[in-house]
Formats: sequence, C-alpha cells, structure tokens
Amino acid sequence: MAQTRTENQTFYWIGTDRNGDRVKGQTDGPNEAMVRTMLRRQQINPLRVRKQTRIFGIGGQRKKKIKPVDIAILSRQLATMLSAGVPLVQSLEIVAEGAANPSLAELVRSIRDEIESGVSLAEALAQHPRYFDDLFVNLVAAGERSGTLEALLDKIATYKEKTEAIKAKVRKALFYPAAVVIVAIIVMGILLYFVVPQFQSLFRGFGADLPAFTQMVIGLSQTIQHWWWLIVGTAVAAGYGFVIGRRRSHGFRRLLDRISLRVPVVGPIVNNAAVARFSRTLSTMFAAGVPLVDALDSVARAAGNVSFEEAIDQMRGQVESGQRLELAMSNTGRFPNMAHQMVKIGEEAGALDAMCARVADVYEAEVDTQVDALSSLLEPMIMAVIGVLVGGLIIAMYLPIFKLGSVV
Repeated sequence: MAQTRTENQTFYWIGTDRNGDRVKGQTDGPNEAMVRTMLRRQQINPLRVRKQTRIFGIGGQRKKKIKPVDIAILSRQLATMLSAGVPLVQSLEIVAEGAANPSLAELVRSIRDEIESGVSLAEALAQHPRYFDDLFVNLVAAGERSGTLEALLDKIATYKEKTEAIKAKVRKALFYPAAVVIVAIIVMGILLYFVVPQFQSLFRGFGADLPAFTQMVIGLSQTIQHWWWLIVGTAVAAGYGFVIGRRRSHGFRRLLDRISLRVPVVGPIVNNAAVARFSRTLSTMFAAGVPLVDALDSVARAAGNVSFEEAIDQMRGQVESGQRLELAMSNTGRFPNMAHQMVKIGEEAGALDAMCARVADVYEAEVDTQVDALSSLLEPMIMAVIGVLVGGLIIAMYLPIFKLGSVV
C-alpha cells in the first residue's frame, strides 16, 4: 500500500541559541512540530514558529499588494490600542490576526518579531522601507523618545489618510480623460480594421472616384491592416519605456513633473495638491517636535513632485543659514502668496504647525473643487471629441453612397 507523501512547507521561526542570544530564520518541514524538533537538534530553543503565508493553493490565500491606505489603517489601529493601554507587541499581534490582507499580516508579524528580539518600533519599521518611508520612521522615533507614540501614530494616520485622499483626487483628474481617450482609440482601431474593409469591397463596384475624405480613411485602414503589429508593438514599447524612464531616470521624471505643472486646467490641480502635501507633511513633522531643518529634509523627500522637491531643498538651505521660512518660501517662487502669509503668521505667533495644517485644509478643499469642475468640463468635451471621430468615420464611409444617390 502506497504511503502518502507529506509536502514540505516553509516556516519562519525565532528562538534562542545555546548562549541565550535571540536568533531567527526559516526552515522547511512537513509541519510545525517537526520544525521545532529539527531546531532543538541544532541546539536552538524555538520561541515562535509560524508557517509562511501561501500565495496560491488549496487552503491558502492569495497575497495582495500592501497599499498606503493599509498602512494608514495600521497606524490608526495601533494608536487606538496603545491609547487603551494594550502593550505594543500584543497590539501588533491583534492587528495581524485581524488583517484581511495576508501580506499585511505577514508584515506586521515580521515587525512584531523584530521588536521581540529587542529593537525599537522605529528600527523595526526601518527594515521595511518599501512601506515605511523616512518620514514615517522619523515620526515614530520622535514619539518613542518623547513617550507620545500613540499620539504620533494618530497624527501619522491622519496624515496618510489626507495625503492619499488628495492623491486619489489628482489621479481621478488625470485618469478619466486618459481612459476615455484610450477607449476611443481602441474603438477607432476596431472600426478601421474590421468595418472599413467591408465598405471598401462595396466601393470597388461603383466605378467612380471616391471622395478624398473617404480615400484618406481607406488608406488609414489599409495601413492598420498591414502594420497593426508594428503599431501595437510601438505603443506597448513606448508605454513600457515611459514607466521605466519615470521610475529610473531623475531627469525624465523632473521633465514630466515640470510639464504637469504647466498643463492648462490640470496644472493648477497638481500645483495645489503639491502645496497641500507640503503643508500637511510639515505640520505633522513640526507638531511631533522635529526641528524645522530636519523636518524640511523629510518633507522634500515626500513632496511627490521633483520641482517642489528642489524648491524645498533650496528652502532648507536658506533656513539652515538663518533665513525665515516664509521668506525662503517666497524666494523659490513656487508657493502661492496666501501660503506665504499664513506661514508668516504662524512663525510670528509660534503656531507654525497649526497654520500649516490650515494651509493644507485650504488647498485640499481647493483641489476638491477644481477636480469636480474639471470633471464637469471634460465630460461634454470628451463626448464631443468621440462624436467627431466616430461621426467623421461614418460620414467618410457613407459619403460615396450619398454621392451616388445624388447622381442617380
């Protein structure tokens, strides 16, 4: 009788060696009990053993990408539990157990294991720069030093929620027209590839010259039929090159960010969103007790736009040399006058964090209004463009028929 073979799985573990020092790693084995046995044979006392989350397979869960909103929720949950007096390690365990995203649960358990091995929360978060940037880590470190970790985590959650909301608004403003244009191009391609050739075979029996507009459309259709693979390949290569270039080339990203600020209608939205993000980040950092020069360094890296990042770096150099923040902002020529004045009032009143928060509120509301206005403006314009394209194609195909009817 054949024996059933047990498939090995990967287990993460943390334990102590013969000297009592904490060690961790991963081991393959059929089950948790066998892994514990193997570790003891290596003179390692296992304190915690857990199975790796499965990506695919029966009984497993599909891994999901960890989004910034997940990190915001994590911050809010930790702030709530710490405020209620729940210890940090236990709070992390509760969050991991309740996480709907297996990837987030794995990340939180990894942070918990790091803390159990003796490091601080900020040091544990710094091990995962993909999800926790320098700004996040610096704020947590400031909270741990001052004993106000729960308050700082609450501020981080608010900051993340508001910045992600403003990013979503900007993406909405840019995505909607782009998506409609892409759909229009696809529809036009389908018509030119499949529909126009049917009319072309019909026109061959007319025995008369076709109108110039119809000839142009038929020529375009023939080009697409013969070279569709080159057109599609070029479009895919251009899209891939655009994504890679923006990710890896600082100069290309800088050019795109500058162009985005100058595009009519969309440019003011991107500009106001960047001002709101700058103000919100600076307010959060300054309220946490981070010195202004250090705060500007983190704010620059969280700007989200290379032009603003360079302007904030310029401001940081001037503030470091003794210049007032409001004057440094004015010298960059990048920030609106109202932001200058409110920051000036905040500096004079000793309430810079509160004034920056108000600036962020104002420009976040402005972005909301502009995005709504843009959507209302673009909808009829896009429908008109699509109508002209599709209508022009139909007219080009029926024009010879109308001409033939008038001759008869």
